[in-house]
Amino acid sequence: KDSAKDSGIIGHFGLGFYSAFMVAHKVEIITKSYKDEPAAHWTCSGTTEFTLEDADKQDRGTEIILHINEDDEEFLEENRIEELLVKYNKFMPIPIRFGTKEETLPLPDDAPEDAKPETKTVDNIINNPDPAWTKQPTDLEDKDYKDFYRELYPMQFEEPLFHIHLNVDYPFNLTGILYFPKMSQDMNMQRDKIQLYQNQVFVTDNVEGIVPEFLTMLRGVIDSPDIPLNVSRSYLQADGAVKKISSYITRKVADKLKALFNNNREDFQEKWNDIKVVIEYGMLTEDKFYEKAQKFALYPTIDNEYYTFEELKEAIKDNQTDKDGNLVILYASNQNEQHSYIEAAKDKGYKVILLDSPIISHLLQKLESSEDKITFTRVDSDHVDNLIKTDEEKISKLSDDEKEKLKGDFEKVVPKEKYTIQMEAMDSNAAPLMITQPEFMRRMKEMQQTGGGGMFGMGNMPEMYNLVVNTNHPLTAEILSAEEETQQRLIKQSLDLARLSQNLLKGEELTAFIKRSFEMVK
Repeated sequence: KDSAKDSGIIGHFGLGFYSAFMVAHKVEIITKSYKDEPAAHWTCSGTTEFTLEDADKQDRGTEIILHINEDDEEFLEENRIEELLVKYNKFMPIPIRFGTKEETLPLPDDAPEDAKPETKTVDNIINNPDPAWTKQPTDLEDKDYKDFYRELYPMQFEEPLFHIHLNVDYPFNLTGILYFPKMSQDMNMQRDKIQLYQNQVFVTDNVEGIVPEFLTMLRGVIDSPDIPLNVSRSYLQADGAVKKISSYITRKVADKLKALFNNNREDFQEKWNDIKVVIEYGMLTEDKFYEKAQKFALYPTIDNEYYTFEELKEAIKDNQTDKDGNLVILYASNQNEQHSYIEAAKDKGYKVILLDSPIISHLLQKLESSEDKITFTRVDSDHVDNLIKTDEEKISKLSDDEKEKLKGDFEKVVPKEKYTIQMEAMDSNAAPLMITQPEFMRRMKEMQQTGGGGMFGMGNMPEMYNLVVNTNHPLTAEILSAEEETQQRLIKQSLDLARLSQNLLKGEELTAFIKRSFEMVK
């Protein structure tokens, strides 16, 4: 029934004051009103009983005296008191004086060279009662935002990439500043950096349930009297005001990113690797953000060309549409490890985009389900002629009987629990052996390993690969006609070379391969 401005929780239920009895066995209050009335002295030991009597205090104001428990005497230490004041009241709207400090006065212009500056004792004000988020954006410059970032995170030496100023008073009250820092690939390491305040009093740095999950990787401050405190996460998610606040923050972030993209695309592209984790996670988890992000989310190629999704589709439609009319988008997740596959695709005139975020498998599933006749295929999921199916069929130099015999020869040497052998007619200058992993199985495993979405327990299944044998390569013909001992040696060596190219040869097997290779070149 109070007015809206008095409806906040902090300061209305006496919880903060009552918490004094957690550390004190007795609390005294001596207070004098601005009215011409005697001062009062209130004393309580944390029970339902208290004493109230007149006091001889002459000046207006209030003194609170805590008689600290023996086990809680740490709260009498100056450093501990200052630590708590700074943590919870760093931006309290009223200046907080904590003792005094010495301040050096500047020397006058005509002071002699040997003059010593004077000092004076001043109040030690430990808070900033007028922080940047309480001001209008029009009253702030870029330097002010950066200075405030350093005030929030004094141990953070990198500048933020950009900021978003939140300021709304209807249908809810919310102010704040969010910063985009440079992001790493480890999303969990970057959470709990946004500070929640209510009327400039610190509440928590865990804003899960208030800020959309994908934005918990940002930094900054949000301040709102409309966010209920001391309630469960499920209650927060169901609260009407919190839902509106979450939607508003999502929209403001999307609008800011769109404006940055439109105003200076080149600069946005340079920042892409530092912000893509947030944008891709937002596209995956928030449908409204997904729709807006289609206008500014980027898909960089291996050759550092940047496309929006619509631009990418237009650029590849003539050369990367398969026989069934599906647009096949080829991607790599590691430019170095998949280099040979990338080069093979580029030799065909295909564009290969680089998608290396930890959640990319999940996002690809969403993109494929949201878009019509679009398929994402990693360049090492099959040999290049099979990545984009066409009606053109390559002719094998080996007959069907020879291919069957060659396959049997490989099966004698290659461990069947790890590899499925696949005979394919490829260009004679392509590799004789190639190791691939089917897109579906690999993606399901990756999805399960990065937080669900997989199926059939694939995250725990052993790795399975296809061993693609090029039936048109001269080496395969040599293997086919070789004596058994030579044949097995050639297969083993070729397999290890293929494994080496995929970074699958390690430990004892790698040592044996190196030793065997030296023996061969003696």
